[in-house]
Amino acid sequence: MSRSQGKEQTPLAKLISLSGKTALTTGAASGIGKAIACRFAEAGADLQLVDVDKEKLEACCGKLSGYNVKIDTFNVDLSSKPEIEQLWAELKGKEPDVLVNNAGIYPMKKFLALDEAFLKKVMDINLNSVLWMCQNMIKTCRKKGGVIINIASVEAVMPFKEDLVPYGLSKVGVITLTRALAAEYGRQGFRINALVPGGVLTPGTKNIAKEILKLNVGIIQSGLEYRQRLPLGRLGDPDEIARMALVLACDLSSYVHGTLVAVDGGFLSA
Repeated sequence: MSRSQGKEQTPLAKLISLSGKTALTTGAASGIGKAIACRFAEAGADLQLVDVDKEKLEACCGKLSGYNVKIDTFNVDLSSKPEIEQLWAELKGKEPDVLVNNAGIYPMKKFLALDEAFLKKVMDINLNSVLWMCQNMIKTCRKKGGVIINIASVEAVMPFKEDLVPYGLSKVGVITLTRALAAEYGRQGFRINALVPGGVLTPGTKNIAKEILKLNVGIIQSGLEYRQRLPLGRLGDPDEIARMALVLACDLSSYVHGTLVAVDGGFLSA
């Protein structure tokens, strides 16, 4: 007899619910982070929203006001380890059950023009902040465990766009960190996975689109080639990433651990 035989099935509504849980999302003021916050609120989670942009964060709260959940906001520069430590000091006694490390930047620069300050900024925000956030989550939640979802990128698995070496490098680090922590802390009550989004239409990617309007032929060509390679033939929507984040956050994925979940319109398979 299998382990599942003879056991009563958990109702689907209970599996997908985050009621009674608290979810912390970084980079929550816009794009994928904002979409994740909306879906988590819909699933009943109390929210802890972190972003460097205070005005956008407040606007995001306004959009979420219709949900019957508690919302706390934290204006944090995640490139600063002291600010991350201060955040977790403020969270003492109300530590999250779910952590989504979504915050990141997507700057483009020619590899031969790359300088130390540029590289440090990308790594501090895209990788180091994820490391310190994970460390604090595991350190402060060891008695109860929790769920960690790190946002990586297809650029870490299969680089496609030019001038994104630091970005891709930072996201490779996120994948390695995710797998290492999953191997080490799964038996201590933590379930840790990474989402791997492909091209998604967010405020950040819209800024890149502005370059196209300036007739940057290289970007135009890169964009056309990317779309042609996509089996679904289109960019993704932030909510399509958020839906999968919800799956990883809830008990629908109770046996999903240490894996990479691509949400990329088929890019990596093409």
